[in-house]
Amino acid sequence: MGTGQTRDLSVKEKMTDDYSYDKVPIEKRNMGWFSITNITFGIATAIFYFQMGSVMALQFGAVNAIISAVYAIVVAGILGTIIAYLSAKSGMNVNLLSRGGFGYIGASLTSFIYASNFIMYCAFEGMILVAAIHAFFPFIPVWLLIIIFGSVVIPLNWFGIKQLDKLQKWSLPIFGVFLITTITVAFNRTSLYDGSFWTYMPEGVQAGGTALLLCIGMQHGIMGLTALLASDYARFLKPKDIKIGSFMIGFIPQVFCFGVMGGLGIWFGVRLGESNPGVYIVSLLGLGGVLFTLLTQIRINITNIYSASLSLSNFFENAFKFKPGRRFWIVVAGVISMALMLGGILDHLDTAMTFQGVFLLTWAAILVTDSLVVKKILKIGPGNYEARQENLYKWNPVGVIPLIPSVLGTIAALGYMGLFLQSTAAFFAAILASILTVVLAALTNGKYYSISKAGDIPEEDNIAS
Repeated sequence: MGTGQTRDLSVKEKMTDDYSYDKVPIEKRNMGWFSITNITFGIATAIFYFQMGSVMALQFGAVNAIISAVYAIVVAGILGTIIAYLSAKSGMNVNLLSRGGFGYIGASLTSFIYASNFIMYCAFEGMILVAAIHAFFPFIPVWLLIIIFGSVVIPLNWFGIKQLDKLQKWSLPIFGVFLITTITVAFNRTSLYDGSFWTYMPEGVQAGGTALLLCIGMQHGIMGLTALLASDYARFLKPKDIKIGSFMIGFIPQVFCFGVMGGLGIWFGVRLGESNPGVYIVSLLGLGGVLFTLLTQIRINITNIYSASLSLSNFFENAFKFKPGRRFWIVVAGVISMALMLGGILDHLDTAMTFQGVFLLTWAAILVTDSLVVKKILKIGPGNYEARQENLYKWNPVGVIPLIPSVLGTIAALGYMGLFLQSTAAFFAAILASILTVVLAALTNGKYYSISKAGDIPEEDNIAS
């Protein structure tokens, strides 16, 4: 790459504060924990979590849904807190953190799968919004709604993290008003179920056992994503806020998305006898319900597109040396998500989403094991995270080989190994991946983490310190 091209890229990075290709410098880690936690609440307030809670309660019983939510909070919260800490300490998101442990080509593959996950979720969330608006305004063609609301998230992402902070900060109080109004209206409506909502149990279903496992399996589909997602924002955290910030960014959003939003979804589903929030929110609030759905889905989709653009930037830089800048990938991610919606193929992506759920939880487990066990306890490999391609191997077996259980986990999660493993596949894949990470690190003695003996990393970026 020529000097002029490098300079132009540097100017673009500084202009938008993207830092898609390298760690955030210390002087740019200047955001307080409250601002970053506020951004992550854009994810936690998605009505997708309403839908998960409602579906689980109506199909498998409220108590099973509640127990699975507690499980999700604890596991995703612990993983999210550790990953947020690693990102805040190093100034890197998970794409960059993975480069040493997976090799720069190995990390590019994880980045690509990560990006595809966000693009598909953007399409899913977009269709929830489109369905709600079309139900209220049936004369507007669905394709036109897809283009309008698929396009709007592109300019809302144009100026990076600072713009996201402002958008989420000013929209959160409005979200709060809508949420309280929805709860109040639902509370004043006669419940279709006579007892307390947590006692609801469909006929033939019992607390625990198969029903609980199925609920946990549904939670596994999203837990890895919510844990990993914190890293895209925690890297901007002020150094003095790292300890409290890591917990607030990594754990508290899990409480809100699985506990508060998921819990309300259980309550709404049982009380109203409906699992689709796009239906019951509009039925409760009318046009206000449409506006509420619009707000929540835009809040979640600007974060989906942001993370997708970062991951696409990393993949194409690593694999093809192609660096058009994050804004280019904002447009690409937005267009692909609209194409998925317009093509009507979202109903046929179950297998892909199952694999991604298992893969992301496995990836999170490898990152955490590599940091806590391999680097910190066993002292194998460098104590820092290296992201510069010239100092890295293409592949590091310590990270890449433990991803194999995610393939086996997908086969199990699709139901080919029995009901028990179908529901617990992601958990056991993550455990097996963690064990393999430690074994391979010991066998290779950390040889493939870095070509150079990295001693030029500042102390504040040393994870093992």
